[in-house]
Amino acid sequence: MYTRNGTLNRETYVSQYAPLVKRVAHQMLSKLPANVEVDDLIQAGMIGLMDAVERFEDDHGAKFETFASQRIRGAMLDELRAGDWLPRSVRRNQRTIESAIIKLQHRNGRVPNEREIASELGMDLPQYHQLLSDAKGAQLFNYDDADVGEDGEDFLSRGVGDSSSDPSHMLADKRFKLSLVSAIEALPDREKTLMGLYYEQDLNMKEIAAVMGVTESRVCQLHSQAVARLRGRLKDW
Repeated sequence: MYTRNGTLNRETYVSQYAPLVKRVAHQMLSKLPANVEVDDLIQAGMIGLMDAVERFEDDHGAKFETFASQRIRGAMLDELRAGDWLPRSVRRNQRTIESAIIKLQHRNGRVPNEREIASELGMDLPQYHQLLSDAKGAQLFNYDDADVGEDGEDFLSRGVGDSSSDPSHMLADKRFKLSLVSAIEALPDREKTLMGLYYEQDLNMKEIAAVMGVTESRVCQLHSQAVARLRGRLKDW
């Protein structure tokens, strides 16, 4: 798949990894409101794939598919940001939940449960669950931006093996990573399990629902709540 001068054959790579673009697009679509079109994600992802072909250096020891996935996902996120697709009501719901969680944590010195959060918001539990459902989609940028840099790199890979990285930036990234790990560890057990299944095991909401023995809508609610907790803990970063 290389040309005579040792460079990647763009057409061959784009053709071979086009299915990867579609797979990433459909995985991302499951986190988004219904108004987002998968074709728009695929189009942006193809641009990311071509960028990956141009930038990939095989002598760094990274697999092309791993590198390309990061670029593809980053290009899709850029497209979504540029489109400003997230309704204001969704952003407002997410901020409302985060604010209530932060207040309760400061007041009680511990992680609040759902009933306490609902009470703080002046709601009963079903109303709060509906608010969580309505906040679906906000987590894509609020959580995943901690994982994907502006250049498409995975958060955990930023600054690793790059001697030109600013030491102060590397230290800040390390501190943020530690804070993120600490925040995840502080989540209630069910939410911690959900986040592991979703972000580490790459299961979708339907699959997680089957594992946890709850409905898919309940998984979405718990996910929104977990993200709100994390943002509350990491609000100073």
